[in-house]
Amino acid sequence: MTKLPAPLPNDPKLIDVSALTARLTAALKGEVRFDNGARALYSADASNYRQVPIGVVIPRTTEDLVEAVRICHEFGAPILPRGGGTSMCGQSVNVAVVIDASKYLNHVLDVDPVNRCAHVEPGVICDALRDAAEVFNLTFAPDPSTHSRCTLGGMIGNNSCGPHSVMAGKTEENIEALEILTYDGARFWVGPTSPDELERIIAEGGRRGEIYAGLKALRDRYADEIRSRFPDIRRRVSGYNLNQLLPENGFNVARALVGTEGTCALVLQAKTTLVSSPPVRVLLALGYPDIYLAGDAVPSLMPFKPIALEGVGDGIIEGLRERGLKLDDIALLPNGNGWLLVEFGADSREQATAQAEALREYLQAQPEPPDMRLIVEPVLQQRIWSIRELGTSATQLSDVPSKSDAIVGWEDAAVDPARMGDYLREFQKLIDRYGYKTSLLGHFGDGCVHARIDFDLRTLEGLKTWRAFLTEAAHLVVKYGGSLNGEHGDGQAKAEFLPIMFGERLMQGFREFKEIWDPQHRMNPRNLINPHKIEENLRMGPDYKPRPVKTFFAFADKQGSFNRAVEHCVGMGKCRAKEAGTMCPSYRATGEERYSTRGRSRLLFEMLRGEVITDGWRSEEVKEALSMCLACKGCKSDCPTHVDMATYKAEFLSHYHEHKRRPIQAYSMGMIGSWAGLASALPWLTNFMTQTPGLRSIVKAVSGIAQQRTIARFASQTFRKRFSSREPSVGHRGQVLLWADTFNNYFHPETAMAAVEVLEHAGYEVIIPSVRLCCGRPLYDFGMLDQAKRQLRDILQALSPQISAGIPIVGLEPACVAVFRDEMVNLFPQDACARKMASQTYLLSEFLVKRADYVPPKLDRKALVHGHCHQKAIVGMADEVKLLKAMGLDMDLLDSGCCGMAGSFGFDKKKFDVSVKIGELVLLPEVRAAAQDTLIITNGYSCREQIEQCGDRRALHLAEVLQMAIRASRSVERHHHAEKSEGPVEIW
Repeated sequence: MTKLPAPLPNDPKLIDVSALTARLTAALKGEVRFDNGARALYSADASNYRQVPIGVVIPRTTEDLVEAVRICHEFGAPILPRGGGTSMCGQSVNVAVVIDASKYLNHVLDVDPVNRCAHVEPGVICDALRDAAEVFNLTFAPDPSTHSRCTLGGMIGNNSCGPHSVMAGKTEENIEALEILTYDGARFWVGPTSPDELERIIAEGGRRGEIYAGLKALRDRYADEIRSRFPDIRRRVSGYNLNQLLPENGFNVARALVGTEGTCALVLQAKTTLVSSPPVRVLLALGYPDIYLAGDAVPSLMPFKPIALEGVGDGIIEGLRERGLKLDDIALLPNGNGWLLVEFGADSREQATAQAEALREYLQAQPEPPDMRLIVEPVLQQRIWSIRELGTSATQLSDVPSKSDAIVGWEDAAVDPARMGDYLREFQKLIDRYGYKTSLLGHFGDGCVHARIDFDLRTLEGLKTWRAFLTEAAHLVVKYGGSLNGEHGDGQAKAEFLPIMFGERLMQGFREFKEIWDPQHRMNPRNLINPHKIEENLRMGPDYKPRPVKTFFAFADKQGSFNRAVEHCVGMGKCRAKEAGTMCPSYRATGEERYSTRGRSRLLFEMLRGEVITDGWRSEEVKEALSMCLACKGCKSDCPTHVDMATYKAEFLSHYHEHKRRPIQAYSMGMIGSWAGLASALPWLTNFMTQTPGLRSIVKAVSGIAQQRTIARFASQTFRKRFSSREPSVGHRGQVLLWADTFNNYFHPETAMAAVEVLEHAGYEVIIPSVRLCCGRPLYDFGMLDQAKRQLRDILQALSPQISAGIPIVGLEPACVAVFRDEMVNLFPQDACARKMASQTYLLSEFLVKRADYVPPKLDRKALVHGHCHQKAIVGMADEVKLLKAMGLDMDLLDSGCCGMAGSFGFDKKKFDVSVKIGELVLLPEVRAAAQDTLIITNGYSCREQIEQCGDRRALHLAEVLQMAIRASRSVERHHHAEKSEGPVEIW
């Protein structure tokens, strides 16, 4: 046996980090970040592991990347090429220089539809490649659940798969060639190699020839062992792909490097295979009595050639139900306690449906057929797929103190699909014997099983039990001819157990493979080869002792703990998706990890841990990251684990500003509810100061407002004055209290008056608070929680009679409704009056649909609808859409994310550019493209301001649109009445 030299020590203390930083900074066009904030950001991925890196390099060009590696080699610094940081086995954290290509090196270089291939940079997002290919009815087949944010470089590193790998294989089978870079600077393309070409490369010598000669000799030494020990299943992802070096596989060096997890070489460019993408898909959902019977059925379904075959266990569904999540989507599933989702694709709906019907007929003829539901509508199919994609992470962390967390720790083992049912039964027995609980799902068509298990990793006894379980689980997989890793890589979670699967001789072959590429052991060291013990480097192991902190918010839904709230980010990175949904607008605009929800959560986690970020609530790193948070609450609804960064931001800033002075915007914008009453007393004078050239520039400069922004004009008469001067009406359906918010009271009273007309048309008597009140929404953006609590107490006291009487409270501004439904109960969790007010507070559309059962008049117009972020996060858009459709509007609900204004954020001179960039992602281009007679509808004051100031269109509140319909209807009625009263007209 060849004796390998010991790897070089991997101790950052032996590296001159200051000199390394200086050299990298001087040489690169990209970004070099060795500060504590950057190191904290990249210290964890989506796994249980944490290692603080030496620093982070974000190359701007390929040459930047090459130069960064050259300089790291010169200093002997280890490197870690990292994709989207969504790995679940710990392979994307290390004490190394992290190279993140996702920000700049993220382009699809070309798509060749004739030869069905594409060239991409390593940082390109999977969905970006798939979208580019779909133009030609092609696709990149592997699509893991993180397809909206994982990078191709990361997928190549992990040998990623996904539901549609059953159609065309994992990443390994979909890579044709790679341009790679070794740690010692060799740069060349690799791919399949004919015998003649192999000999030619070896004869040419140099580093490339040396590598190929070593690979050939390795192949010859271990060929028989590879053929006999590698399991013959589609999802064998564990270990190095030495099988790709066999003659029958074409000595494919590119595919041999797929799945090496950054331990051998860096990918500079990839040539990928593209396959036909069925333009029409249908889904046949099958419900079985349990997940084991569903597993038994898999072999009989595969001959029908589905393009995806997924399994979902009842643990996932029950976990979602417990948290009140995706209930409408779950209702789409057929009856059962275990489900298979069988997708078929074809050129037409008829063809795809015929395939599904053939399977349904076959199953119907069986003695005990499953309950079945054929779903052809794409929207409904996507809703069911969302259960599969988000279910595990959404149920991962428990909000119940007595329950342990279901976490990663034994992910994605794969066996022969023909033995799926038996494996699941025996695996469940193993789970039960250890006293664990689990939820099962996976890519059953390929035999891959995902399991979230309530491991105890925080105590020494728990770790001992965990190790014993993993050892038995590894032997069980091998018993069923499987692979420890069927999708997400081996990393720190699996590498220690690879000898159980491969034996010592093949492990030696793996070590030699690593040595050929990286003799200095500087590429993602101690990953796969010479691995850490599974108990090492745990993010929340026995030594995890976060700082206890006192908070303003109760965090009652997070076991009363801010620490627990921050832990809810499991690192899956959905906040890094560039399209769809609301979160995270600042990341979408900048591509900065620290401006993602995950990045901010990581910084807060490290702040509470106190090792890298040591100054607690005074941390400038955390403050800077949170400064770009729009507090849009998009993460509260979009994040699978419902991280609520808007609340975390307000909490942090409340403590930060105990020691640091607040910015001027905190008083000019944050306290607008306090000074607007004074300014409105002399609106002409206030408007003269804010609208007159010269003076308005001074006002903006003093107030910290961007000069590009227009300050809204105060109305000549407030809503409260207009309301008090009108003739009161008596509603036959009782009273409703209209919340007169600051913006609609002082700036747009016409909107509130329109709401009065609508509510009266619905049969209600409208009342308003007897005194001027403000919910304090802008205060939260600056952490002014003392004052926010005082204002809420004033509201609860002033409205106590109406709250006690159960009078519905209707708000027009979604941000105000969100305060009453969210922040108020978080600040006063034991206050029965606060809880009651929250339960009887509605947004206008919500009240009209849910309480009033209101049928609006018809309005024959086209409309473009943008949802306010807080409305989408707290209330939802379903009632709004239902009401607008009932009006007969030809409407288009935009998936426009955040408008970018977000209260004071868009007015801040330091954030103006980002604000506009966010608006330009979707909303503003759609507004400009809309015909002039198209109604632009959005309820948020900030949204309407952004549209008017940057889109040059006036947007309407729902109340104004309903008022328009009411008045149009009355006009028609008057016309008809006039015609009847005039009588018939004789014509001679």
